[in-house]
Amino acid sequence: MGKFMKSGKVVLVLGGRFAGRKAVIVKNYDEATNDKPYGHALVAGIERYPRRVTRGMGKKKMKERSKIKPFLRVYNYNHLMPTRYSVDLAFDKANLNKEVLKDPMKKKKARNMVRTRFEERYKTGKNKWFFQK
Repeated sequence: MGKFMKSGKVVLVLGGRFAGRKAVIVKNYDEATNDKPYGHALVAGIERYPRRVTRGMGKKKMKERSKIKPFLRVYNYNHLMPTRYSVDLAFDKANLNKEVLKDPMKKKKARNMVRTRFEERYKTGKNKWFFQK
C-alpha cells in the first residue's frame, strides 16, 4: 500500500481538543524521530469555522462572520483520519515546521500566516466543504 498521508491531504482529527475538526497536512514525517518514535504529521486545521453569511448582511458583519481561527499541531497518524480530498494551499515550509511550534512568538506568527491563507481561500469560494462544520 502506498503512502497517502502527504502534504495537502485533508484529514479529520480524531482525538483531543480538536477532535472532529478538519485539518490539512503541512508536512509529513513517515519515519520515526528520536522525540516521536512513530509516524506523525504537522497539521494546520480550523479551530473555529466561519459563520453563515446571508445576502441581507452588511459588509462589516460579513467580514466579522468570515473570520477563521486556525490551529497548528503535530499529530500521530493514528489520531488522524484521511479523507479523499486534498487542498492545494501553498504553505511556506521554511516558516512552518516542528521547530516553530516550540517558540511561542514564532508559533503565533505561523498561526497568523495560516489564518491569512485559510481566509483568502475561503473568500475565493474554493473548497467550500473544507470550511464547513
